[in-house]
Amino acid sequence: MSSESSRITIVGLGLMGAQIAQVFAQAGFSVSAYDVSEQQLQSGLDLIKSGRYGLSKSVEIGRLTQEKADEAFSRITTFSSLADALRDSDLVLEAAIENIDTKREIFKSAENFSKNTAVLCSNTSTLSISKISDPFNIETKKRIVGMHFFNPPQIMKLVEIVRTKETSENAFSAVNEVAKKIGKIPIGVLDSPGFVANRIGISVFAEASSLLEKGIASVRDIDLAMRLGYGYPLGPFELGDLVGLDSRLRNMESLYAQTGDPRFKPPEILKRLVAAGFLGDPKTKTGSRGGYYEYYNLKKPSEDS
Repeated sequence: MSSESSRITIVGLGLMGAQIAQVFAQAGFSVSAYDVSEQQLQSGLDLIKSGRYGLSKSVEIGRLTQEKADEAFSRITTFSSLADALRDSDLVLEAAIENIDTKREIFKSAENFSKNTAVLCSNTSTLSISKISDPFNIETKKRIVGMHFFNPPQIMKLVEIVRTKETSENAFSAVNEVAKKIGKIPIGVLDSPGFVANRIGISVFAEASSLLEKGIASVRDIDLAMRLGYGYPLGPFELGDLVGLDSRLRNMESLYAQTGDPRFKPPEILKRLVAAGFLGDPKTKTGSRGGYYEYYNLKKPSEDS
């Protein structure tokens, strides 16, 4: 699947979908982007152009020339009709909300309107790929693969390529090759709740939350411990703020529901923050009152000189 001749369809132009669309466009792929309204599409385009890791910022810091940024932006075409967005697509990537019925509806549309050779990918972070693909016939199941990016996808190198027992070797290999073409490092994962990175990362967040709730250390000191002691680029709370605390809560609820493992039971402090409108970093979460650092009125370790 070459970048020059292949078309990628991104379904859902929210934070992750927009950033993933930018990654594909910068790598030379033609991108069809769908969302439910023109307002959502415009919001996604604004993120691509002017977001924290968007094209304008890349030009500002010298990572891209203005010409290359303009070329990348021109490769993205938006659609408010899902059927139109799916036509002629070689790879469909859904980046919709973490709801299994929504993801199945998207793949049903892809089954009807995209090429019968198109690979169907999900960017889900916690839902089972096998359960998403369960209602489909075996030929469609062979084409369904997890392609899980990490936030922010413009920076993060890892992509988890998740296969089910029905995923074909051709589909699995094709997604691995695409990941390499967009400059990522893919790892192969057999379908399991939380896959690999999130299962470990959420376990760390859960333990950090337990330490916070017991009053053993502050948000900032726990983050500093993981940055300076283990080399994490962001501690668990600052990363949670970046990813979005509402997303983190949904992920934990999903993992807990699927596994029954008490490690993944959402912390009370996380539920309180989300209920109070603290949904994460206001720079990336529109309408949020902030995240852990705003709630506790602390300076982020990443802001230290």
